Amino acid sequence: MGARPLRTYLFVPGNRPERFAKACAAGADAVIIDLEDAVPPGEKAQARAAVAQWLSPARRAHVRVNGADTEWFADDLALCGAHGVAGVVLPKAERVSDILAVAERARGVPILPLIETAQGFWNALALARARQVARLVFGAIDFQVDLGIDGDDEELLHFRSQLVLVSRLAGIDPPVDGVSPAIDDLPLLRADTGRARRLGFGGKLCIHPKQVPVVKQCFAPSAQDVAWAKRILQAAAGAQGAALAVDGKMVDRPVILKAQRILAEADG
Repeated sequence: MGARPLRTYLFVPGNRPERFAKACAAGADAVIIDLEDAVPPGEKAQARAAVAQWLSPARRAHVRVNGADTEWFADDLALCGAHGVAGVVLPKAERVSDILAVAERARGVPILPLIETAQGFWNALALARARQVARLVFGAIDFQVDLGIDGDDEELLHFRSQLVLVSRLAGIDPPVDGVSPAIDDLPLLRADTGRARRLGFGGKLCIHPKQVPVVKQCFAPSAQDVAWAKRILQAAAGAQGAALAVDGKMVDRPVILKAQRILAEADG
């Protein structure tokens, strides 16, 4: 596992270059300029050109390209090697060969495959182990459509948990959960993000700047968690390897590791 993963990924439409700088100033850990769903077919080339013109070593962003089975994929690949591309999000990822095609153009750049189809989910471990893949992203809305699932909660519990497991087996950062489409329903966003965090996800996609601080807050350890972690580590330091209990509960190595992780996240 590498450095502390990014928590918030904010989408901005690729055909709205006047919004790129605003998105980067919104406080998200990463900005994703979207050339796929946010851009109508007739504006793909113009949007790609606008992104290429805007990106630079001083103005970096992730780019969501169009799917490998679309007519725009080849031209999007050329953009992946541009200075300023901080990462490439590959929608409807299903084949390792498509990830390798991106890696050939975007050398050394993190690749984030979007798991949005049954085939992509079935191949998730192979995709997670592919070259330059930094973490998986769960495209929950498209995934529901592909499988005919009605619901985003317990209906997708198995699939979310499997992506967390697959990511751990592949040795990559925890996966990123999909968007909450109700922009103004912040309580729902908190509930969605809290669920993702409890399941082991490490981040979430955002579709509006107002969602960013809520997601960040949900992924940050609470004051109670930090206080508990400090009590655990202080007690462990004083015990010098002996068995101990804190708050009436036994403390062993997994508990100490959890406390260390909480404090590391709080300092990050």
